[in-house]
Amino acid sequence: MGEDMTEQAAQAIVGDGQAISSPEAPKGSGGSPVKNKREAGTKALPKWEADARDRVRTAVRRYSKPLVDLVARDANEGDTRLLITDFLCEGLGYDKYEDLTTEYQVKGEFADYGIRIDKQLVAFIEVKRCSQKLNAKHLRQVQMYAVNEGVEWMILSNGQVWQVYHMTAGLPVIIDMALEVDLLSDASLAAKTDALFYLTKEAFKRRLIDDLWRARAATSPKSLAQVLLSDVVVEAVRKEVRRQTSYNADVTEIHRILREEVLRSEILS
Repeated sequence: MGEDMTEQAAQAIVGDGQAISSPEAPKGSGGSPVKNKREAGTKALPKWEADARDRVRTAVRRYSKPLVDLVARDANEGDTRLLITDFLCEGLGYDKYEDLTTEYQVKGEFADYGIRIDKQLVAFIEVKRCSQKLNAKHLRQVQMYAVNEGVEWMILSNGQVWQVYHMTAGLPVIIDMALEVDLLSDASLAAKTDALFYLTKEAFKRRLIDDLWRARAATSPKSLAQVLLSDVVVEAVRKEVRRQTSYNADVTEIHRILREEVLRSEILS
């Protein structure tokens, strides 16, 4: 922790034989914001959710100035942790003593935070100094803790950017980015609140983030590429090509062209 690391894309391969899928839509920092499932309806929010969202909204406003100051003076990791601790408690609703464990020991290494809900470890948080870009090496670091402890959820943060990943156990393990939010971006306060709501204690306890992750994973570029290369879709393409051109292409050739010339190689690895 705290060491300088070369910046890598979070969409890259994580470790040997480990696939990472980073959907393009789950951001609260620009592009398509994370949307509340009730957005399309008129039903009033449950009180617990309304209260949680109000608390997050207030915290985003309150901590924007201190965060800007930390970034401006290139504050160290320790100072960044102080802000993150306050935000976890005041913004996301965690109890500093019951829900958060700092320097959580995992086989001789120490995770910055372990999050417990009802005394059950549910996530690890790895913190980097506010000026450091989050990258795949940081993700591998917190992933090691998650694998050893059997924890599904991993969070990376430098105070400004919050990234949330889900780990599916297996050989290889699958890492999916569930959401990302930049507190200092030009995104609206509502978009940032919507994204961070899923990290609140109330939402985590109800496993609402699981639904978000499943939706993002199902529509990730990698998942959609697999659908496009499935037998039923390739056969449908063959029929449409024949309808439009009168040419009866071979399904094997269509599959090869889709795989090698149409789809990006990085989403197929």
